[in-house]
Amino acid sequence: MFDLFNRPGPCPCCDPAMAGRRQILKAGIGLLACTAIMPAGAMAASLPSLRRLRAQRAATEDVFDGVYFRDGKYDREALHKLDWVFRDLNAAEVTPIDPRLFDVLNAVADRLDADDPYQIMSGYRTPEHNASNARRSRAVSTVSLHMSGMAADFRLPGKDAFGIARTAAQMQMGGVGYYREGFVHLDCGPPRRW
Repeated sequence: MFDLFNRPGPCPCCDPAMAGRRQILKAGIGLLACTAIMPAGAMAASLPSLRRLRAQRAATEDVFDGVYFRDGKYDREALHKLDWVFRDLNAAEVTPIDPRLFDVLNAVADRLDADDPYQIMSGYRTPEHNASNARRSRAVSTVSLHMSGMAADFRLPGKDAFGIARTAAQMQMGGVGYYREGFVHLDCGPPRRW
């Protein structure tokens, strides 16, 4: 789930003050979920039949360099290895990452003609880890897609972060965030940018 109102605070669906409006919120969130799924379906149709990814965890140097999709299906073993690279290091917890995130990363790397691996700074975050980050910085959403295994923050050696973000935003495949610290956020949610 994501912050529909782009403001800090509790999730609107869980806020007791919103109890009478939950049905409206549920319908709105359902509509957003449909729009998130539709572009992903259209996106998948335009992706190559063989998809690979090169990713290295910046803090641990865990690496994945290989094919994760072939013959019309995702490779389970490859996905498990990617789950490990994108795990929450703070909580030492691994969770299944949404494979559509890898599709977004694959498509952006292809468009940029990138040879170097993504340097992953943050992938999956437990709700507790995300809440801790959100208490320290207003830039961290309390309902971040990182908690659903649908987002990654990264650097790409040899590529300008602003240029990566601009290219990814033009592709309209998911959320794109550019951070002055020189990293980019990509997710497989609805197209949006910040």
